[in-house]
Amino acid sequence: MEHVRLGKTGLKVSRIALGCMSYGDPTTTNAHTWALDDDDAQPFFRQAVEMGVTFWDTANTYQLGTSEEVVGRAIRRYSRREDIVLATKVFGRMHDGPGGQGLSRKAILEQVDASLTRLGTDYIDLYQIHRFDPEAPVEETMEALHDIVKAGKTRYIGASSMYAWQFAKLQHTAEMHGWTQFVAMQNQYNLLRRQDERELLPMCADRGVGAVPYSPQGKGRLARPWGEQSHRSSVDKIVQSFDSPLDEPVVNAVQRVSEIRGASMAQVALAWVLDNPVVSAPIVGATKSHHLPEAIAALDLHLTDDEIRSLEEPYTPHGPAWF
Repeated sequence: MEHVRLGKTGLKVSRIALGCMSYGDPTTTNAHTWALDDDDAQPFFRQAVEMGVTFWDTANTYQLGTSEEVVGRAIRRYSRREDIVLATKVFGRMHDGPGGQGLSRKAILEQVDASLTRLGTDYIDLYQIHRFDPEAPVEETMEALHDIVKAGKTRYIGASSMYAWQFAKLQHTAEMHGWTQFVAMQNQYNLLRRQDERELLPMCADRGVGAVPYSPQGKGRLARPWGEQSHRSSVDKIVQSFDSPLDEPVVNAVQRVSEIRGASMAQVALAWVLDNPVVSAPIVGATKSHHLPEAIAALDLHLTDDEIRSLEEPYTPHGPAWF
């Protein structure tokens, strides 16, 4: 497994990150129905440790906190806390009280403590705001994040899924006050969703912010021929938004390259994301035993300029896609 610095920080992370959105109790409120419970999820953590995938990403809202509980148990079972780079997020609704959602000072301080309890640890390596909160003053948000860094509750902070101007506003506010700035951006980035190439990713490159993109394989749409369905795609309305006829030529291009190279479509899609120098570690979900080995093998798949051109040419721009 390769390890790289997260942006311009000194923190080394595995080049592939394990996404944990698919783990946790599927019976909780607003849970993903395809989520794997504790027993079914544990083999993937063991496999991740064995293969050197030590950068794990979750969120407080995934299966209403139970994903964090599963992740915490996995660390204790298969590794040591100091060997895992642990990331989680704050923003979404956890309860109806004033500290149950958003990025107010009350919410951040309440939710970071709740995440620490569920994860069974006294610190988080990368604490990320899941979205931009238009209802919270940016000064309040950034000072609260700075305070939890200084309190030792998190080592670094990151952001996820927002416009470049929103990210710039948050970063500038922190810089003006001498507060902790974001070192990572978790955005959706794949051959089907490239809107962040216009402003957000160039900003990250300029400021030394490492991208840790989610859905590098287009929520699975880039991993199989056009028209084929999976269990998740048959029930997930978000995945079904990738059924646009605008996307079919891109999927077909991935299939052609995969056939020529003798690699899977998932590997071709991931190799394209890895080729972007601002990307530190794409986040890959694993719900089948071949998912992680396949992702790791993509590290050795180096696309030619002609192949990259053939993958990019069919793209039709979409609007913002943050889900």
